[in-house]
Amino acid sequence: MSERLPSNSQVSHYRIISKLGAGGMGEVYLAQDTKLDRKVALKVLPADVSSNRDRMDRFVREAKSAAALSHPNIAQIFEIGEHEGTHYIAMEFIDGLTLRDQIHREQADLGKLLRWLQHVAEGLARAHASGIVHRDLKPDNIMISRDGHAKVLDFGLAKLSERWGEGQTGGLGEEDPTIALSARPSVTPSLSTPGTVMGTVGYMSPEQAQGKTKEIDQRSDIFSFGCILYEAVTGHKAFEGKDAIDSLNRIIREPVAPISDFRADTPNHLQRIVRRCLAKDPDDRYQTVKDVAIELRDLRRELADSSGFDTTVSPSRTQTSATAETTSPQSLSSSAPSTSISSVEYVVSGIKRHKLVALILVVLLIGGSVGLYLFLKARGADTAIDSIAVVPFVNLNRDLETEYLSDGLTESIINKLIQIPTLRVSPRSSVFYYKGKDTDPVKIGKELGVRVVLTGRLLQRGDNLSVSTELLDVRDNKQIWGEQYNRKLTDALALQQEISREITERLRLKLSGEQQQQLVHRDTTNPESYQSYLRGRYYWNKRTGDNMNKAIAEFQKAADKDPNYALVYVGLADCYVLLEDYVGTPARETCPKARAFAERALQLDPTLAEAHTSLAFTYSQMWQWDQAEAEFKRALEMNPTYAPAHQWYSLHLRVRGRNEESLNESKRAYGQEPLSLINNISVAQASGVVGDLETAIEFGKRVIDLDPNFPRGHEELGMAYLRKRLNTEAAGEFQKAVQLSGRGRRSLSLSGFALGITGKRDDALAILKELQGLYEKRLALAQDVAAVYAGLGEEDHAFTWLEKGFQDGAGQLGRTRWEPPYESLRTDARFADLLRRMGLSP
Repeated sequence: MSERLPSNSQVSHYRIISKLGAGGMGEVYLAQDTKLDRKVALKVLPADVSSNRDRMDRFVREAKSAAALSHPNIAQIFEIGEHEGTHYIAMEFIDGLTLRDQIHREQADLGKLLRWLQHVAEGLARAHASGIVHRDLKPDNIMISRDGHAKVLDFGLAKLSERWGEGQTGGLGEEDPTIALSARPSVTPSLSTPGTVMGTVGYMSPEQAQGKTKEIDQRSDIFSFGCILYEAVTGHKAFEGKDAIDSLNRIIREPVAPISDFRADTPNHLQRIVRRCLAKDPDDRYQTVKDVAIELRDLRRELADSSGFDTTVSPSRTQTSATAETTSPQSLSSSAPSTSISSVEYVVSGIKRHKLVALILVVLLIGGSVGLYLFLKARGADTAIDSIAVVPFVNLNRDLETEYLSDGLTESIINKLIQIPTLRVSPRSSVFYYKGKDTDPVKIGKELGVRVVLTGRLLQRGDNLSVSTELLDVRDNKQIWGEQYNRKLTDALALQQEISREITERLRLKLSGEQQQQLVHRDTTNPESYQSYLRGRYYWNKRTGDNMNKAIAEFQKAADKDPNYALVYVGLADCYVLLEDYVGTPARETCPKARAFAERALQLDPTLAEAHTSLAFTYSQMWQWDQAEAEFKRALEMNPTYAPAHQWYSLHLRVRGRNEESLNESKRAYGQEPLSLINNISVAQASGVVGDLETAIEFGKRVIDLDPNFPRGHEELGMAYLRKRLNTEAAGEFQKAVQLSGRGRRSLSLSGFALGITGKRDDALAILKELQGLYEKRLALAQDVAAVYAGLGEEDHAFTWLEKGFQDGAGQLGRTRWEPPYESLRTDARFADLLRRMGLSP
């Protein structure tokens, strides 16, 4: 191709310096942008391309999408323009050599090769995340800058070389190694001709080689990347045949030769990466190129540990912008001359020379491709996954001192993913049902009704933390992704953020910038604060008096390390608001602290539904009913799927006598977290209040089935029996609860009441004395004592103790409105007066 533009000539505001190369897609010049005073690579399009309006319109749409890409490993498109009939593309000029020149110039160091290819994979990942598929990836389209960093060229330009209309087979030229492209465009409707072979022979995927345009997606780029990786390491093409037709046949049918046949120092890990990239079936390849980038990064780290080669990461765009006026050729798709012959003309001539072989090959290709196409179509498109369960990580240490780490990482990942509106995440209460159980992840996924399951294993050795994860597709028990992380213990926070981020990418979730920020904005930046927060939540979830106090100590440590960590204050609020229930400390002492901590959390982050819920329940415990109502509604507006808000709101409504509404809220909580012990208890309580005793008994038994050692399950089943006048059965359940709770105040109170109504007066009096002693130590509530007196039929004493509860400002005093032990007291005028003084309508 003759030189069209002489030096110092002008194209718009670009001054031509020198010609860099030429090919079927035009000529490329080094030019000076006189407006911005920078060097650019100016590609001038051929007349037959620029004169075709349909092709140019399609190309402009494609190139606009590519121009929006911004990544240090992607050469940027600056402008598409026209000047006096000359159509051009101004692109980033990169001073360096193509990857093809680098790998065939000399046997490059393996560390450098892996670094370059990692950069390429990271650039591809950015493009794929934006919905852009390259379709013609090859060593000629990768530049290695003089400072040793790789950049991918020609995103969006490959589309320009596709054939438009039937029968068009020429026009690319002998120098162009690109066969006509007809890929499914990633951002615009397909306007290409089905069945056209596309890509570059030797680098195209099997689906490209068979002309399956509808099946081409980012996994085709992954296959091409595997071909490049293979060639970069070995110096040989992965599927090099005696001619183009033979190469196509090898791509479709034959396995690639082991890398070790050409390079003895090849790590086994690298062999596996290449083999998976080059899988014939797209479903058997890596599903995202980000996976490949991570694998290469980890391989480089492994090699660095043993050989110390350079592991420099990708630079910023400003670091790689070319400034020198050199004459090093820049390959832009087919812009540089090439001696390889892989054009359409070559394929056509090959067919003419081998008519019989070609005919047989074509028949086989058609038959095989139709079958594969129907198979893939039946399986459905590779769509984004909408549901996940994170199974509790296995603590391989089997040490209770490190159990908070495995539980905490699991819960943190769940809390991260649950922020994504398009993803349904099985809540903590549901997945922790499987903790310690040797249950098949696929079975767990099917029982929870999710598409994928994340499992993990954790091992701590001193200050080192090793975590392995695996993401399984429940439909076919196929691993989507797996990763091994080796970090310092202080990196636990960064680790859970990284795992959460990787999962969103593996599930192909499209997150807005705001949603991406939501994945991290609730976190601390202090690793010690995060460690203490994990311990605090671990103890809080144990739901015992001793563990509540341990949780407070850990949350306080976390707050001391990072005073701006909002979730820590939510944890403190949750502890203090429940201290009365689990310890017996009067609400008048604990609720002001709970309120202050909840309000502090909201000062730091007003969007936290958890904080609004904590504040709402605190108001309810302080008998500030209207404020509680407003906060519950605000929390549920922010996060309608937050089960604790529904559960606590149900309790609040029950106290206010709105029993049908209470039942509905308890059902909503149960619907969100059906394996939650507390939510099952809530349904049992609310059902009993409205008179549905069979359901109350059913859910009481469900709690026991879920966890036979949970005292509250036996308490709720016992209260359901009381409502049905099955007093002996109730007494038996309460006795079990006393044993399991370690003689906890609530279990003792219910057991004392049951003993009283069944005529076992001496036993009831013994419990009465025990509860009075606990009350003096502030380990029981006044209403606990009142319940036993009610069981003994001593109503005056019962009201004396209820009045003590009123004077104490007991947060749980309102529950006497519906709990069975106080039923005989509710017809007394003194009870109606008590409710009025609490701000509750009788």
